[in-house]
Amino acid sequence: MSRKSKGINAERELIHLFWNHGWACIRVAGSGASRYPTPDIVAGNKNRVLAIECKASKGQYQYLENEEIGNLRRFSELFGAEAWVGVRFNNADWQFFRIEDLGRTKSNYVVTRETRGTSFEILLTQTTM
Repeated sequence: MSRKSKGINAERELIHLFWNHGWACIRVAGSGASRYPTPDIVAGNKNRVLAIECKASKGQYQYLENEEIGNLRRFSELFGAEAWVGVRFNNADWQFFRIEDLGRTKSNYVVTRETRGTSFEILLTQTTM
């Protein structure tokens, strides 16, 4: 399976999770290729809107480029959404991170398999950030 297919499948999995929990959710096709800042997924209910950059990884680390995070931040500010990064490592549950909670390297943001973020269930029940 290609990296692109793996990412698309992970995004679709997350979309189903949101819908199954009573949230509306859409995948932004072509995110990352648009000249405008767009997240991978926008999800919401009558109380909250989330803009999510999604990553799926088979390794121990997931790196995110500064541009990806900058675009997520810009979109979220303009749209009035909460900015989140969702990461699912192979054989593990989704974990969600606010931008300020991501690790840093010299040139990128990073999440490791051991990093514990917010679970999907907790993400849905949190009050507006």
